[in-house]
Amino acid sequence: MRQTSGGGVADLPSPWWTPARHADVKPFLAARSAITRSIRGWFDEQGFTEVETGILQVSPGNETHLHAPRTELVRRDGRRMTRYLRTSPEFACKKLLTAGEAKIFEFARVFRDRERGDLHMPEFTMLEWYRANATYDAVMADSIVVIAHAAQATGIGRFSFRGKFADPFAEPELLTVAAAFERFAGIDLLESVADGKGDRDTLAAAAGQRVRVSDDDTWSDIFSKVLVEHVEPNLGQGRLTILFEYPVPEAALARLKPSEPRLAERFEVYACGVELANGFGELIDAREQRVRFTQAMDEKERRYGERYPLDEELLRAIAVMPEASGVALGFDRLVMLASGALRIDQVVWTPPAGDA
Repeated sequence: MRQTSGGGVADLPSPWWTPARHADVKPFLAARSAITRSIRGWFDEQGFTEVETGILQVSPGNETHLHAPRTELVRRDGRRMTRYLRTSPEFACKKLLTAGEAKIFEFARVFRDRERGDLHMPEFTMLEWYRANATYDAVMADSIVVIAHAAQATGIGRFSFRGKFADPFAEPELLTVAAAFERFAGIDLLESVADGKGDRDTLAAAAGQRVRVSDDDTWSDIFSKVLVEHVEPNLGQGRLTILFEYPVPEAALARLKPSEPRLAERFEVYACGVELANGFGELIDAREQRVRFTQAMDEKERRYGERYPLDEELLRAIAVMPEASGVALGFDRLVMLASGALRIDQVVWTPPAGDA
C-alpha cells in the first residue's frame, strides 16, 4: 500500500519476497533448478568444463546498441579505474580458448542497461559454451539438444508464448536470413550487400513499403526494423527455427562464410517468435575484429554520446586463438518457455531491485 498525491491509498503488488508471491512462482523456480541440473549433466557427459569468468571487465562488449552499467575500482594508491559489468562472458571465454581450454560452458550473470520487459531484465543469466576446432554446425546442433533437455526436465510437451506454440522435440526449421526476408517481407536482402558493406539506399528502397524508414536510418537500422516487425514474429512456429547465414554487416564477432563473402557464420534459434540463442563460427582475424569494434563504437558515440574501450587483451588473444564456435543462450527465456511461465521475472529467484 502507498499514499497517493491526492491523499488516497492505492494498491500496489506486494514485494516479491512476501510468502504468498514467492509461493506463486515456486513451481517455476523448481523447474529452473531441474533444467539447470539436466543441462549441466549433458555438458558434463560431452566432456565440457564449467568455468567462472569475471564480471568486471575493461570492456563490456563493443556492439552499438548494447549498454552496460559501469563502476569504479580504487587502487591502493587512490587512483580510480573505470570498469564495466559485462554484457556477456564472451571476451573472457575466448581468452580461455587461447589458453588451451577446448570445450567450456558457463552459466554467467550478465548486465544490460536500457532493458526491461516480459523478455528482458537488466541482470540475467546467459548460458554460453564454446568448442575449439569445431564448425558452427556443431554448436548449432548443441543448441537444439540443450533446448530439448530443458523441455525434458520439466516434462512440457510444447512451448507457448503469447498465443504461439513450438514443439521443442520436432525437427527444427532451417531458414537463411535472406530466405526469411524474401518470404516474410518480399525483400531481396542480398541485393543490398556488396564489398563487405550494406547499401543503405538500396535496402531503404526495398523496405520502404514494409517499415517506416527515417532519413538517418543506417542499413543495420532498416535491417533490424524488418527483422523485428516482419520476420521474427513468424519464426519458431510449430517447431524451432534456426535462422542462419546473416549478412556481413550483421556479422558481429562471426567469421565470413568462405564460399559467400556477403554472409557470415552466424545463427539464431527461435521458439514462439522468441530469440533463444545466438551463435557464431568465431572470427579469429584480430585486425578485422578491431575494425568492426571501432566502427560499432563510432556509431555508438554518434547515437548515444558514449563509447566503450576496446579490450586489447582480447584482440591479442584472438590473433592466436584456435578456430572455434560458440553460442550465447538466454537461460531465463529458455526456463520461461520450458516451465510455462508468462514473464521472465517469474523464473528468477530475486527479481531486479525496485521492481514491483
